[in-house]
Amino acid sequence: MNKKVQIQDLGLKDYKDTWDYQEELFQGILDIKSQNRKDEANAKETPNYFLFVEHPHVYTLGKSGDLENLLLNDEQLAAKDATFYKINRGGDITYHGPGQIVGYPILDLDNFFTDIHKYLRFLEDVFIRTLADYGLKGVRSEGETGVWLDVGTPFARKICALGVRASRWVTMHGFALNVNTNLGYFDNIIPCGIRGKAVASLNVELGVETVNEEEVKQKILHYFKELFEAEFL
Repeated sequence: MNKKVQIQDLGLKDYKDTWDYQEELFQGILDIKSQNRKDEANAKETPNYFLFVEHPHVYTLGKSGDLENLLLNDEQLAAKDATFYKINRGGDITYHGPGQIVGYPILDLDNFFTDIHKYLRFLEDVFIRTLADYGLKGVRSEGETGVWLDVGTPFARKICALGVRASRWVTMHGFALNVNTNLGYFDNIIPCGIRGKAVASLNVELGVETVNEEEVKQKILHYFKELFEAEFL
């Protein structure tokens, strides 16, 4: 089992370009696995990747999502300098944009554990622990993937969204943590298809103008490494 993970920070990058790059890495792992099945005697290790990225304003709709949860038409999207894509991850609609830390772990779970439920819970734990470092109590909300604040109260709000795709235990897509995010862009959708639930951003919760995003990334990597017992390249 290869628990080495290649970390790449792509900076600010177009959503579609990043999606294409994810697909390239994802397919590369699947191709190795396919070849290994044909020639077990000369089996090669499968690589793992962890991509950080920040996207320009974009709305994405998961394969089981409802287009009615996007509250903008094409003209309104253009006026907000935003794009829209229907994509092949789980989940409904979400927003990505500046000030948000987006991460795409592209892992062969055969190198770690073959359990998608456990994978999602471990990802949630990464953010629960990261938020705790800032004095915030992140929790799960029953039946709703992601990390929330003040669940069970009228002030419940989501601070981290998760949406993944997996094939033959290879993962893609991932998470979006609101750090210095303009939450006004969420007003144009019904986030994750859940009515009556608000969204949160770390800077707002801490009452500061900006949170150091590089520091947050390092915390995310620390807890990811700890939980997945990974080695970073």
